Amino acid sequence: MSTAKHYHLIGICGTAMASLAGMLQARGHRVTGSDQNVYPPMSDMLAALGIPVTQGYDAAHLEPAPDCVVIGNALSRGNVEVEAVLNRKLLYRSQAEVVKEEFIRGRHSLVVAGTHGKTTTASLATWVLEVGGLNPSFLVGGVVQNFGASFRVADSPYFIIEGDEYDTAFFDKGPKFMHYLPELAIVNNIEFDHADIYKDIDAVKLAFKRLMNLVSGNGRLIAGWDSPAVREVVAEFGAKLYTQLETFGTSADAKWQARDITFAGELMRFRIFHEGLLWGEFETTLAGEFNVRNCLSVIIAADAWGVEQAAIKEALKTFKSVQRRMQVRGEVGGVLVIDDFAHHPTAVRETLQALRAKYRDRRLVAIFEPRSTSSRLAVFQKDYVAALTQADLVVVASVFNPATLTQYGALLDTDELVREINAQGRPAHTYDGADEIVRQLAPELHAGDAVVIMSNGGFGGIHEKLLAALGKEKAEGRRQ
Repeated sequence: MSTAKHYHLIGICGTAMASLAGMLQARGHRVTGSDQNVYPPMSDMLAALGIPVTQGYDAAHLEPAPDCVVIGNALSRGNVEVEAVLNRKLLYRSQAEVVKEEFIRGRHSLVVAGTHGKTTTASLATWVLEVGGLNPSFLVGGVVQNFGASFRVADSPYFIIEGDEYDTAFFDKGPKFMHYLPELAIVNNIEFDHADIYKDIDAVKLAFKRLMNLVSGNGRLIAGWDSPAVREVVAEFGAKLYTQLETFGTSADAKWQARDITFAGELMRFRIFHEGLLWGEFETTLAGEFNVRNCLSVIIAADAWGVEQAAIKEALKTFKSVQRRMQVRGEVGGVLVIDDFAHHPTAVRETLQALRAKYRDRRLVAIFEPRSTSSRLAVFQKDYVAALTQADLVVVASVFNPATLTQYGALLDTDELVREINAQGRPAHTYDGADEIVRQLAPELHAGDAVVIMSNGGFGGIHEKLLAALGKEKAEGRRQ
């Protein structure tokens, strides 16, 4: 192990930064941190680990000087600690750089990338490799329920990481995934997203092309062949890539194909064909065709690293998914309340289609909060109409914190969105915030409903508030 150092993390309560803090401590380093907003769940995790966190920023936090300061990607010039780091010429790094040098270099690295499905796919990969005996270290953007954690540092040459295409730091505007030294790279799909940093789909495709260009010669590029943009980017490489290219999907020309997808109770079953020949039959508790693609990409990666098919089958069947990915939060009076992270229109559409297939006998109610930068802009106005009409009843929250988006153009028009959904024959409403949504919706829900709440943020604690309102109605005899 490398010599113990003192790392100070500015912006430590971000999901990736807090996980890195825990990883550094597990490697024997001294870790401190500061953040303007110290709040659960990351603050609770850091407290449980005994990592000291100071609320607010102050140059005094850099006395005595740490060996390395890690600056979170939410921070910019003008932050007093950032300015002190620059003025004093202290050693500073991004979160992605530290992960690369401390945990990935010299190991076998699987980088899971794509516009959608990264967290679920990376989490599934950790469990498959664990069941396969490879004891992987990992860092993902959610809590892997089989491990009860978003990271692990293991005594193993294998490392799995979620490859984020968002920018790295104020001093490094390239994608985080450019730092992760991929031996295996999964690129499930490519679509336009992150309108605050990417101008158009061509800019997004260029970022993924650069990732693909980093896959080592002894590795594999595992490319989602159902995504037209992935095909276009791969085609730009020409023949030099084809010795390490594994294509997958439901498409007839994919090297690895998923076929015969069926639901049976709580399980989804499918068969895998490799170059036209039956390779294996699998089942999973995950739902939706997009999750079949996620599974297929992990199967290819696990096979490349020598995991036996029997172990892959066992892992897929026992995977508990990730918090906030079609996670059932409770059921009161026959009303099922489900939490999901979906925010891009494709993810919204595919989530609703998967839930429709899984809960085919229930009325499907969708509550959507436009919270990510792209979802709050007009760029996906029409796409959300097509996505949300997959539900039987739609509720759209007001655009979250619109004042922060004035430099990016027109906002999503939630009133127009609701009008267009109604015009498609689906009842839809828009309300201002979690409390008003719960007040209006709870009395309209009935036994047999499945309510999915989609947001990439906390959404005002709406999940607990809705369950509490349903419980109150049941206690008062209004809900049977």
